Amino acid sequence: MSPSKSDSILIVGAGVFGLSTALELKKRGYSDITVVDRYVPPAVDGSSVDISRIIRSDYADPIYSQMAREAYQGWTTEYQDQYHQSGFVLLSETPQNTYMEKSKAVIRASGGKVDDLPDATQLLNTYPNVQANLSGLNGYHNPVGGWADAGGSIQKLASKCSVAGISIITGPQGTVVSLRRDGERVVGVNLLGGRTLLASQVILSTGAWTSRLLNVGNSASSSGQPVGFIQLTQAEARSLDSTPVMINMSTGVFCFPPTPGTNILKLARHGYGFANEVTVDVDGASRSISSPKFDSNNAASGYLPDDADASLRQGLRQFFPRLADRPWINRRLCWYTDTPNGDFIIDHHPTLKGLFVATGGAGHAFKFLPVLGRYIVECFENTAPEALRAKWRLNLPKDGSSGSAMAGDGSRGGPPLRKLTPLDQAKL
Repeated sequence: MSPSKSDSILIVGAGVFGLSTALELKKRGYSDITVVDRYVPPAVDGSSVDISRIIRSDYADPIYSQMAREAYQGWTTEYQDQYHQSGFVLLSETPQNTYMEKSKAVIRASGGKVDDLPDATQLLNTYPNVQANLSGLNGYHNPVGGWADAGGSIQKLASKCSVAGISIITGPQGTVVSLRRDGERVVGVNLLGGRTLLASQVILSTGAWTSRLLNVGNSASSSGQPVGFIQLTQAEARSLDSTPVMINMSTGVFCFPPTPGTNILKLARHGYGFANEVTVDVDGASRSISSPKFDSNNAASGYLPDDADASLRQGLRQFFPRLADRPWINRRLCWYTDTPNGDFIIDHHPTLKGLFVATGGAGHAFKFLPVLGRYIVECFENTAPEALRAKWRLNLPKDGSSGSAMAGDGSRGGPPLRKLTPLDQAKL
């Protein structure tokens, strides 16, 4: 049954999933919507924040590519002040990278055009300001793509929600410690300090913290991905004008052009990341999960494991050799919500009534901000195509299951997932 427009709806999580869902629900006539989160959006340690996120339609999966092309229309209109069309370049240290080849085929099949780079040094013909060491690399260039100001986009989305009459509650009164249940129905949430919030429908959009509130078993797990920032001078930043977003698909390291105004250069790695293993109690059962910290800001320490720092430094030497020894002004782990195949989880809980789950961004959901809410609400209202609902289904853990690797969609590079040591954890 479809939810009633007069139902009270409580959305836990004020990231791209939660806020886009809230706004779309309001557009469709739902009248009682509340969003709660630990921090004011853009949350300082969320995955939908900081200065930049890649905007691309380059996917080996035609469904996500189509969604990204739809979102692109929003980036170039409604969110044009946050979007920067710089071009997007995928590179590989080995020939015939499978993901890249499939991605090119999908783009061309949809009528798009990309430039093959059998020798990546050809990129200098289009972008003469690129300073990267491109020898031995191959890949392709898509002129349609670039990056968006992530924090600014979430701030704008949150403002749209507020103006539309959606309540956003943060701080202790917005910090959810557990789901409130009445038998097999979720009737609200329990908050920090003992308070409760009741609702007819609860939508869980808690990203990397999801496993702390709900046993999703092998359907999702959290991994920390390294990010580093460097301060450039005005002259250094201008020397990199008109350069594209670039990713080395072999190492997973990617970079952005300097951010206008601040001249900050950002590098990150789209890889398998780091697991932060903690023990939590969910519905009375003790479980070991990977999750960021819950009771403090995960971005505050600026800590990266030595091997993560080294990988970013190696990427810096490749993309910006002149800056190889420049110190970081800030570093952090960006917490992904990984799923086995990189697919989102957008589904009614199969056994708990009144609970809907919208999570599993797998490090690539932000780019869909202009259209993501529509897709989520269509699943919420049970009107989405069955193929999509099957793709994004929440699969409950099975008794005796031994776990499954979060291999993703084939777009990641670099070393395998590593568990953080107790010493690493103490420094987070």
